[in-house]
Amino acid sequence: MLDFRSDTVTKPSEAMREAARDADVGDDVYRGDPTVNELEARAAEVVGTEAALYVPSGTMGNQIAIRTHTERGDELLCETDSHIYKWELGGIAQHSGVQARTIDGGDRGALAPEQVHDGYVARDGHRPGTSLLCVENTHNSKGGIAIPVDDIAAAAEAARDHDVSVHLDGARLFNAAAALDVPASEIVAPVDTVMFCLSKGLGAPVGSILAGPESFIEEARRVRKLFGGGMRQAGMIAAPGLLALENRTRLQEDHANAQLLADGLRDIEGLGVSDPDTNIVLVDTDGPAETFLDALEAEGVLASRFGPEQVRFCTHWDVDGSDVETAIDAASSL
Repeated sequence: MLDFRSDTVTKPSEAMREAARDADVGDDVYRGDPTVNELEARAAEVVGTEAALYVPSGTMGNQIAIRTHTERGDELLCETDSHIYKWELGGIAQHSGVQARTIDGGDRGALAPEQVHDGYVARDGHRPGTSLLCVENTHNSKGGIAIPVDDIAAAAEAARDHDVSVHLDGARLFNAAAALDVPASEIVAPVDTVMFCLSKGLGAPVGSILAGPESFIEEARRVRKLFGGGMRQAGMIAAPGLLALENRTRLQEDHANAQLLADGLRDIEGLGVSDPDTNIVLVDTDGPAETFLDALEAEGVLASRFGPEQVRFCTHWDVDGSDVETAIDAASSL
């Protein structure tokens, strides 16, 4: 079965399995795991921040960031289809007691400075007050769109005009960097904090990173414990994460395969296909998505539902060019 549902389905390499087996470990809650410490230091170096925190998942990393940046009763601004708002089980309200104000970022999910200015609410006797802007790159729901650095910087500058902090959900940060041909640190520079996943295109079996100023990460560490994310001998899962960081140089392969897939599916009658920026291909079907997906699965290919008549294919290091051709042939036979 060829699995294009997500880049989270990758299996760890043999080198990752060996690294997990041989990892030098200790109790991370006591900051005694040397492998976790090394991963956090390396991650901060890669994205150009003072410090970093290893967390079990991207969702936890985002929610820790929100809790650390805000006070209960505050308001945050985010794009209407952003992952933190749409796909994290209402965590903004449940974990932080924060109200979300959503802004339509259009087809590409990029917020304009004037939208940030218009969305901002000053705290007074009747209004909660905006304390955080959350942006996303790549933008998952828009099809893995890589938002240019200047767009992120302009939105962040507008937020800072109001003393509002900025958090970047960079689950696929390195896909954005590869597509834009810039260092990840350049994308991160305009924001206060960033979360990125090790377990998506980079191929680690588990884990994400929350990075930012040292004082912020110190407080975030307390919130991680509060949220149940304090880990013990976590070096066994952090060691593959160190290897995953080096895989950011191969993401262009996934992008090329996504383009190959999009070009092939576009030739099939009844399918409408977006041109991918990165490793996500959105396909509009001429009937229920479930019908298409069931028929595709019967041909040995998995994809995911993304709307009533839309499906998502995601390329990753466990599928190659020949697998893409097989998926195109399977869709052609439906």
